[in-house]
Amino acid sequence: MPEPQPVLGGLTESAVFLVVSATGSPGSRERLLDVASSVNDLVRAVGFRQSAAGLTCVVGLGATFWDAVRPPGAPRPEGLHTFRAVQGAVHDAPSTPGDVLFHVRADRADLTFELTRQVMAALGDAVRVDDHVTGFRYFDSRDLLGFVDGTENPTGRAAAGAAIIPDGPFAGGSHVVVQKYVHDLAAWGALPVEAQERIIGRTKLDDVELADDVQPPDSHVSLNTIVEDDGTERDVLRDNMAFGDPSTGEFGTYYIAYAADVGVVERMLDNMFVGNPPGRYDHILDVSTALTGTSFFVPSLDLLESLADDAPETPGEPAPTEPGPAVATATATATATGQPAAPATTAPVGSLAIGSLKGEPS
Repeated sequence: MPEPQPVLGGLTESAVFLVVSATGSPGSRERLLDVASSVNDLVRAVGFRQSAAGLTCVVGLGATFWDAVRPPGAPRPEGLHTFRAVQGAVHDAPSTPGDVLFHVRADRADLTFELTRQVMAALGDAVRVDDHVTGFRYFDSRDLLGFVDGTENPTGRAAAGAAIIPDGPFAGGSHVVVQKYVHDLAAWGALPVEAQERIIGRTKLDDVELADDVQPPDSHVSLNTIVEDDGTERDVLRDNMAFGDPSTGEFGTYYIAYAADVGVVERMLDNMFVGNPPGRYDHILDVSTALTGTSFFVPSLDLLESLADDAPETPGEPAPTEPGPAVATATATATATGQPAAPATTAPVGSLAIGSLKGEPS
């Protein structure tokens, strides 16, 4: 099987979730694809100084962007489509735009910051930012509602089975769904702990799942448990992170779920928002509002790195510049010297922008 991207890397101390779209200006889509396909050059350039911190970046491509950058007749991942908005009787999950997801993880916030900065410098004015959230590990992997998040995540081979496509033309790939939720902590805090535990389906202090005879059928745990008719339980791999800004009062959870079959994630969201049966929805939504919703396909490493080479040219547009090697070389030099990298859009084609890295005209 082709080598997957670092989907199975696990929860870190820090993460950045960056969703961008090409602006539509000449060469913008090509530049975005080139930076996305060569992002591991930037990961190595930024991460070599603190290799123990485990800096990684997973890249996902949205359905519309995928169709635009693949050659006519090229195979298409099964299940790749834009996020399907979910409308419940009480709460909705919106669908929001996004061409490419950069999911940056490390055990140091300075590394996630620096890699995101370098990615944005390489992209320049070729993109608009649809969403940018910096997440952090909150105590013992709790969300800001006070409950441990991700307890039932599969591990080892089970994690690979849940998240990685095992065979076929897209073996080694994955699907990923992201949503930004904001919490009304005042309303949540006004609930008795026992009520909170029934909504979640676990005890708050020691993180034990409620017994079957007292587990509410509309708890978060119950509605996110997917069991097939033959008794097989279907899993996804979550890497949710807390985020917040006390100065503005925004507090939330960035939901991110990797799956070999995106339909499993969609069934969970249907259960949460519509209910199972309809009307028996997830009451965590009474205090948690979904602001975004976007789906992406995560190609294997080999496929990701070949995408820019295989992309069709856009009719009527000039050939794009080639930021991949130039950005990687410039970033490596900047990282080694401690100087900021010049934005890729300032470098002429074929230039490594060495002069500009020294503060001199290139």
